[in-house]
Amino acid sequence: MLDAALVALSQLSDPTTLLALIAGVVMGLLVGILPGLGGTAGLALLLPFVFGMDPTPALAMMIGLTAVTTTSDTFPSVLMGIPGTSGSQATVMDGFPMAKRGEGTRALSAAFVSSLFGGIFGAFVLSFAVVAAKPIILSIGFGEQFMLVVLALSMVGILTGINVWKGLAACALGLMLGALGAAPLSGVQRATFGTDYLLDPLPLVIVGLAMFATPEIIDLLRRQSTISQTGKLGSGWLKGLRDWASNWWLSLRCAVIGCIVGALPGLGGSVVDWIAYGHAIQTTKNREKYGTGDVRGVVAPESANNAKEGGALVPTLLLGIPGSGSMAILLGGLLIIGIDPGVEMVTDHLDLVYVIIWSLALANVLGAGIAFVLAPQIAKLTTVRYVLLAPFMFGIIFFAAFQATRGWGDLIALFLLSVLGVYMKRFGWPRPALLIGFVLAENVESSVYQTVALYGATFLQRPVVIVLLILTLLSVAAAVFYKTTHHDPMTEDSPYKSTGLGPQWVFFAGVVAFTLYILLDAQSYNQLTGLYPTVAACVGLACLVPLGLNMAFRRTPGATFFDAEHGSGAPGDECRSAEFFLGLLLGMLLLSSLVGYVLGIALFIFLFLWKWAEVKSHFAALGAIAFVLFLGILSDQLTLRYPTGLLQGYLGVDLPWPLQ
Repeated sequence: MLDAALVALSQLSDPTTLLALIAGVVMGLLVGILPGLGGTAGLALLLPFVFGMDPTPALAMMIGLTAVTTTSDTFPSVLMGIPGTSGSQATVMDGFPMAKRGEGTRALSAAFVSSLFGGIFGAFVLSFAVVAAKPIILSIGFGEQFMLVVLALSMVGILTGINVWKGLAACALGLMLGALGAAPLSGVQRATFGTDYLLDPLPLVIVGLAMFATPEIIDLLRRQSTISQTGKLGSGWLKGLRDWASNWWLSLRCAVIGCIVGALPGLGGSVVDWIAYGHAIQTTKNREKYGTGDVRGVVAPESANNAKEGGALVPTLLLGIPGSGSMAILLGGLLIIGIDPGVEMVTDHLDLVYVIIWSLALANVLGAGIAFVLAPQIAKLTTVRYVLLAPFMFGIIFFAAFQATRGWGDLIALFLLSVLGVYMKRFGWPRPALLIGFVLAENVESSVYQTVALYGATFLQRPVVIVLLILTLLSVAAAVFYKTTHHDPMTEDSPYKSTGLGPQWVFFAGVVAFTLYILLDAQSYNQLTGLYPTVAACVGLACLVPLGLNMAFRRTPGATFFDAEHGSGAPGDECRSAEFFLGLLLGMLLLSSLVGYVLGIALFIFLFLWKWAEVKSHFAALGAIAFVLFLGILSDQLTLRYPTGLLQGYLGVDLPWPLQ
C-alpha cells in the first residue's frame, strides 16, 4: 500500500499531470459558481476532453473538477442566497443572513476552511476504505437504505420553523411532488395534469432553484437594498478561521456524516448537507440562532458536502456503483480512459487508486486557496444595489433550469414552483422540509417496495436496521425534547398584528386541493403504482387537518398566521409586493414565448435595468448584450439550442448566433 501511494505521488508531481489537476480545479470552481450546474454538468462537459488522454492526467483532471465544485458553490449560496449546487442548499440558511448582516467574508472564510477540512478528511477515509470497506458496502441492503432514508426524514422535525404542522405538511408536500410523473417501478404515468412535461419526474434543480433562489431574490428586490444590509464587507477572514477552530468537533462529526452518506448509492450530495445541518441543530446549544446567521450553520454542511466525495468514491471504485450523479459521470469517464472499476482495481491498479486519493486531497487545498484569493473581489457584489444584479440572476436561474430537459416545460415549471416558494417563505412554511421530502421521495417509494418484497417484516431484525431505527428514535426524541417555544408576535406591537388572513387561507386551500388531487388520482392505479402517492397524501392530510383547526380557532396566531410580507420591506410606497415581481417574471416568460428565449431574456434585462433600476439606456443595452453573448458561448460549449418564439416560428426566420 505504501509503495503504491509513493508511486502515485510521483506520478502526480509530473508537470503534465499537475497541470491537468489545476485545469480541473479551475473548471470545477467556475462550474460551482454558476448556480444550478454543479459537478455533474461540469464532468459531462469535460468528458470529450479526456478522451484519448493518459489515465493519470485524465484522472487528476476529473477528480480536480469533482472535488471543488462544493467549495466554490459557497459564493452564490452565501453572497446571493442562490445554491450553487444541491450540496450547498443548507449553507444558504445561515450563510446568506450573515452576508446580509455584513459578515459575508466571515461566512466565506469559515466555509472554505470547513470545505478544506472535509475534503482532506474524505481523502483520508478513502485511503483506508478502498481496502476495508468492501464487506461493509455489501452489507448495506435495501432494508438498511430504507431506514437511512427514514432517519433523514426524521430530521425534518428540527427544520419545521415556528409551527410544527407547517413543517410536517411541507415535508409531505415534497413527497407528493416526488410522486408526479412516471412511477419508478411500474413506469405508469401518475398525476400529469394533462401535460407531457410531467411524464417524467420534476427535475431536482428546478425545485431547488424555485424554493431558494427566486424567493430570496424577490425578497431583496422588495427591500430595494444591497445584499449586505450594512453595505460593508467586513473583515472576518481570521474570525472565520477562529470560528472553525472553535467548532472543530462539529466539523469532524459532520465530515464523518458526509463520508457515510456519500458511500451509500442513491443519496449523495442532495441530502448530506441537510443531514449535517440537522445534526448540528440537534447537538449544539442556542438552537434558536440557526437560520438567522449562525456560523455553525455554515461549518456543518460545508464540512459534510466536501467529505462526501471521498465516501462516494468508495462504491464507485470498489463496486462500480456510483454514489451520486457526478459519480455516475465519473464512472463513464473511467471507462472512456480504459479503467474498469471494481475490486480488481484495488488489487491490480492500486497506484491509480492513490492517484485519485492524492488528487482529491491536493484539489481541495488548491480549491480552497484559489477561493480565498478570489473571495475579496467576488464578495464586493454584496455592496452593489441588488436591483442591478437581479435581472442577471433571474437569467442565470432560468438558464440553469433549462438544463433539466431543455424545453419550455422547464421554464414554466420553474415559474409555477417559484410562486409556491415565494408564498411558503411569506407564510412561514419551511422550504427545506419540502425539498428534503422531494429529494427522498424516489428513495422512499423504491425502498418500501424492495424491502417488503425481499424481507417482509423480518427486515427489522437486521443489525444495521436496528441501529438506524434507534438513531431515528433518538433523533425524533431530541427534536421533541429540545423544541423551543417561540413568542407570539401577534400578542405584541408588531407588524404581524395587522396581517390579513385571506391570502393565507387561499394558500392553505390550494395545498389541500393539491393533496386531494394526488389522493384521488392514486386510486385509479394498481397497488404497485398507487400505494406511495396514497400514503404521501394521507400523511399530508394528517398534518393539514390540525393546521386548519389552528387557523380556524386562532390558536398560536403568530405562528399560524405568520406573514413576512408585512413589515419586512421598506416603508411607504417604495416597497413593492411579491406579486409585482412575480408578474415581471411572468412577463419575461410571455415575452420569451413570443420572440424566443434568448431575445426575450435580453429584452427583459434591458427593460428591467432601464425602467426599474433607472440605468441609462445604453448601459442597460450593454448589460443585455453581454448576457446574450454569455448564453451564446454556453450554447456552443454545451451544444444547446434555445427554444424559439411564436413570432419566429410564424415568420420562419432563423436568428443569427448568439440569438439562436
